[in-house]
Amino acid sequence: MTWTAADIPDQTGRVAVITGANTGLGYETATALAGRGAHVVLAVRNLDKGKAAADLIARRYPGADVGVQELDLTSLASIRGAAASIRAAYDGIDLLINNAGVMMTPKATTKDGFELQFGTNHLGHYALTGLLLDRMLITPGSRVVTVSSMGHRAGRMRFDDLQSDTGYNRVRAYGQSKLANLLFTYQLQRRLAGRRTIAVAAHPGGSSSELSRHLPRVVQAAFRPLEQDTEMGALPTLRAATDPTVTGGQYLGPGGFAEMRGYPRVVESSGRSHDIADQQRLWAVSAELTGISFPV
Repeated sequence: MTWTAADIPDQTGRVAVITGANTGLGYETATALAGRGAHVVLAVRNLDKGKAAADLIARRYPGADVGVQELDLTSLASIRGAAASIRAAYDGIDLLINNAGVMMTPKATTKDGFELQFGTNHLGHYALTGLLLDRMLITPGSRVVTVSSMGHRAGRMRFDDLQSDTGYNRVRAYGQSKLANLLFTYQLQRRLAGRRTIAVAAHPGGSSSELSRHLPRVVQAAFRPLEQDTEMGALPTLRAATDPTVTGGQYLGPGGFAEMRGYPRVVESSGRSHDIADQQRLWAVSAELTGISFPV
């Protein structure tokens, strides 16, 4: 099946919150949803860039309903503030798309002292989801979509050193953070069983975006022939968010060569991502580190 943005159902009346939506995959996701009638909230670190992205969407789709919310996923205080603002503005949320992320960065920490990739890619989204979930539970058909990566296959949860204190390897840290995205999604879906809200994951394959700016140039050059543009890279996320045939706990990615490119379909994640004990342990650690519990 060839699923494209033209297959997105009418989104009129739906509220979609998208992290990292001012550029790359997040921007393409936001643009497509706004074009189908959704009220889209661009949750971004830089307000000026967010407003510029909202203006671009409005030019492409005159009358598009787009808002901007400041959100720094490296700060629990910012996450709490953003969630409070979103909760005050919307009684219900239909889509939360955990898209923002960093990739293979030099060693650094978040404002709360977490390793930057694990703190941003997983803990920040865990916290935001926990703070917004009650607004989704009351909204029939709502979905939490978390963007992972093929890099999760190289990931291992180092529970004895989640913050890479005893030695930092940017590839290993990235893989752990993307594996955490899937462990989180699958455990959240277990907790949502019987509810009207589902949790789904997606990955963009090999997609050319700013996310890869920390990769060595030789690696970027090697993968460039296999990459697809960001409009194609956003399709798995869009399908996960809108296709009525998608069910909770599914993982969507490109259906072409090595899942690097192609139209989106349901794909398989690594065996480690389905380790229930690791899912439960990560959940407990995340709650302890962030101080945020879920209403499920």
